[in-house]
Amino acid sequence: MPKFLIQATYTPEGAKGLLTEGARGRSAAVDHVVAALGGTVEATYFSFGEDDFVCIVDFPDPICMAAVSLSVKASGALRTRATPLLTLDEIDKAARQEVEFRPPGA
Repeated sequence: MPKFLIQATYTPEGAKGLLTEGARGRSAAVDHVVAALGGTVEATYFSFGEDDFVCIVDFPDPICMAAVSLSVKASGALRTRATPLLTLDEIDKAARQEVEFRPPGA
C-alpha cells in the first residue's frame, strides 16, 4: 500500500477543537477516517513549531489520500501537506529506470 507522511498545522478554530477533544480524541478521528478508506495509521505524533501534527498512513491508493486531503482542507480546521513515502527498493527501481530528459538550453 502507498505510504504517506501527513504534516498538519491547526488553524485557530482547529486548535480550539483540539483543546476541547484532546489529543486522543483527534487521534481517534484520524484512525477512523483512514480505516474507513481501507488504510492504516502507522504512527501519530503531536508536535510544536511549524507543524502541530504528524502521522504516517498507508492507503490503498493515492486517490484515498487525495480524498482525505480535500475533505480536511475544506473543513478549514487544518492546513496539511501529504508527502508520498517510498521504500529503498522503490528508489532503487526508480534509479534504474531510464529517463530521456533534456535540460533547458541544452
